[in-house]
Amino acid sequence: MILHQIERLKNSEMIDKLVVATSSNILDDQVEQLCLKYNIEIFRGSLDNVLDRFYQCAKQYSPEHVVRLTGDCPLVDWKVVDRVIRHHLDGRATYSSNCKPPTYPDGLDVEIFTFSILEKARKYAVLPSELEHVVPYIRNNLNPSDKLNVENEIDLSRYRWTVDELDDFRFIEEVYKELYPKNVRFDMDDVLRLLDNKPYLTKINSHINRNEGTQKLYDDLKGNKENSRQVKQSGRSSDCE
Repeated sequence: MILHQIERLKNSEMIDKLVVATSSNILDDQVEQLCLKYNIEIFRGSLDNVLDRFYQCAKQYSPEHVVRLTGDCPLVDWKVVDRVIRHHLDGRATYSSNCKPPTYPDGLDVEIFTFSILEKARKYAVLPSELEHVVPYIRNNLNPSDKLNVENEIDLSRYRWTVDELDDFRFIEEVYKELYPKNVRFDMDDVLRLLDNKPYLTKINSHINRNEGTQKLYDDLKGNKENSRQVKQSGRSSDCE
C-alpha cells in the first residue's frame, strides 16, 4: 500500500520532497527495508510521540511548510493534495486541511502547516492526544483566521477509502483490481465512476465509522486537562488527527 501511495504522490506538482516518517520499533524494520529497496527517503523516530517524530523528520529539511499525509490512504489523490497546498499558500494560512469539516472521501485527507507552528507544537504540547496525533495542539491553539479548510463542491464524506480494518483492505483491493494498472494515474473521479457502476463495492466497509480511533483525543479535551497532562499513552495516528 505504501508503494502505491508514494507512486500516486509523485504526480504532485506542489510537493518538493517525499519522506516516510515511521517509528524506530522493530516492527517497522520492514517499512525501512521496503523504502531502501525502492530509494524512498525514510526517517525513524518515536513510536508513541508521533509529534516529535514528525518534527524531527521535518527539521532535517528546513521547510517553510510541511504537508502531512497518513500512510493508510492508498487512494490518495495528488490533485486534491495540490489543491489544498495551493489554497494554503494563497490564503497565507498557518494550518490548512480538507477535513475540518470533511467533504472529501475518508482517505483523501490532507493537512499542511508552517514549520514554525510545528516547532511550537513540539515545544508546548503535552496532552497524550497532542503527542500521538501531531496536529491537535496546532488546531486548538490557533485563531480561526489562521486556519483554512478546503471543501469539495459536493459532500463526499460518506465514502470510506482509508485502511484501518480488514474490510477496508478488501475494498481497496477491489478498487485496484478494477482500475490498476489499466490506469496507473486514476484519480478521485475515476473511483467515483467505478462506484457508480458497481455500488455494491461501497458496502464492503460501509459499516465502519469515520476516524473511530480518535476517541482519546476528545476524552483528553473533555476530561481534567491538568491531570491529563501527567499521563502518557501509546497508540497510532489516524487520518486528519
